[in-house]
Amino acid sequence: MSKLCVRGFAVSLDGFGAGTDQGLEYPLGVRGPELMEWFFPTRVFQRMHGFGEDGETGVDNDCAERGFDNIGAWILGRNMFGPVRGPWPDDSWRGWWGEEPPYRVPVFVLTHYARAPLEMAGGTTFQFVTGGIHQALERARDAAGGRDIRLGGGAATIRQYLRAGLVEDLHLALRPVLLGRGESLFAGLDLDALGYECERTQAGERATHVFLRKRAA
Repeated sequence: MSKLCVRGFAVSLDGFGAGTDQGLEYPLGVRGPELMEWFFPTRVFQRMHGFGEDGETGVDNDCAERGFDNIGAWILGRNMFGPVRGPWPDDSWRGWWGEEPPYRVPVFVLTHYARAPLEMAGGTTFQFVTGGIHQALERARDAAGGRDIRLGGGAATIRQYLRAGLVEDLHLALRPVLLGRGESLFAGLDLDALGYECERTQAGERATHVFLRKRAA
């Protein structure tokens, strides 16, 4: 059976998964790109965005590559799809990624406002789910065909799934930066009480990779 996982989600030393003032000008929030500086130089990122084969190899790249293994569907929060808030004014916003997003599988976007599915080049189809986190997970399981489901974020969406005990394992890329403020990944969560434990850590070139899993019942 497919499992719900978080892979390669970047977090600062003080626990923030995004900066402040997320929007069109700052998709990751102010200072948010500092969290992703472990990923941008990797070969997997360079290939994904059509920049060629010159990206770096090493621990960070290996961790990033494993994050895409056996993924049959994604779940994203509304903010991860785009900066539009409230009701959709029209269908003009088609995501941050151009006409060929890097997902290449069905992607289920949590939203309060219905929208028709959006088929993109390369196999990505965005489907907009208004029924909450459990409905999104159920639909993603159906679409994944036994493969795993990657929970892409943002931080608030991951918190909801953690609080519900639905995430089975997490790979966090811990960046050596202090944001001071922003979107906290762990606010209001007691991960130990929720049944999570640290399985291992691995030092990379620009991040420490922390692997958490849910303890067996």
